[in-house]
Amino acid sequence: MINRPFWLERIQFLWRHAPVVWLAGVRRVGKTTLSREVPDALYVNCDLPGNARSLVDPESFFREVQEPVVVFDEIHQLPDPARVLKIAADVFPRLRILATGSSTLAAGRKFRDTLTGRKRTMTLPPILLTELEAFGIRSLRERLFRGGLPPALLAKDRDEEFYAEWMDSYYARDIQELFRVEKRHGFLLLLECLFRQSGGLADFASLGRAANLSRPTVLNYLEIFQTTQTVRVLRPFHGGGRQEILHRPKVYGFDTGFVRYVNGWGDLREEDCGKLWEHLVLDLLSSRPGSRPVYFWRDKAGHEVDFVLPRDRGATSLVECQWTSEAFTPAGMLVFRALHPAGQNFVTAPDVKRKYEKRFGPLTVTFIPAESLILDEIEP
Repeated sequence: MINRPFWLERIQFLWRHAPVVWLAGVRRVGKTTLSREVPDALYVNCDLPGNARSLVDPESFFREVQEPVVVFDEIHQLPDPARVLKIAADVFPRLRILATGSSTLAAGRKFRDTLTGRKRTMTLPPILLTELEAFGIRSLRERLFRGGLPPALLAKDRDEEFYAEWMDSYYARDIQELFRVEKRHGFLLLLECLFRQSGGLADFASLGRAANLSRPTVLNYLEIFQTTQTVRVLRPFHGGGRQEILHRPKVYGFDTGFVRYVNGWGDLREEDCGKLWEHLVLDLLSSRPGSRPVYFWRDKAGHEVDFVLPRDRGATSLVECQWTSEAFTPAGMLVFRALHPAGQNFVTAPDVKRKYEKRFGPLTVTFIPAESLILDEIEP
């Protein structure tokens, strides 16, 4: 069993605020394995008919529970999962509940409002950069190439069929369960287009032409991708500057393995690694406890900053991603700081092993290991 203390501590933290923690994440990201690591817990596999029958009367079931924690894995298999969780939260306040299931389930009509105030959600991403050693992975390039879904990353050999099979399963099981998506080909083709352009500015008109879909359909499908966590949309940061981009978002695929697979990269070049490294950094920033939304910044002249983290009183933390630290140029940060001067500036690259500072004219830039991004070191 692989220990994942970061996520186990996060679950404990969320239980201090609500009795039910919803463990979300795409299929095969490791939700079941993580849920089995929770200590002092009664583990209930809701896929098993016998366990489902025992929950027909939730009150009687919970009265018999001796453990302080109950884990309901694949809870969407129950006829009325929200009722089970609501009874646990309202009638048995001593219990703490961890529920896992389809990544789309929390968006379903069954769960709207019924668990308000009783539930917190924790989204499990692909294996983080900080977890590679625990999983026995020594090669960063292999993590970039295979992605962070455990079956793909931990397999003895590289398996290209895994990615195609996952896409088919995602549509058949996640999408068809909750969404009325009739154009399977167009839906998956749009997702592939987004993976292919991952990390770039979204052009909805060209995406629609590529997938033979109307603009409203593209926007509808994009909402579904976000709900099911297969893409992450970053909005542009702006403070009223006339030259700042205000509307066009960036869209990132959820996993480097799928971005690599859809682009057909048999071997990773330096520029490919740099692009995929940006995805790993975004995962770390988004996984920070209590993290606010992550933005990017760009102006009409093409100056840009990879990630912008708003802070209190108008301050911002800037994070630039480089495959090698020597490749960093300060042009984007300098233009940004002329408009928004308050805050800290960071660069992260795989070859940065310790924290240090460099001056670029009026700009002070802190170079930090990527692992520091998940800590509080980047707070201004």
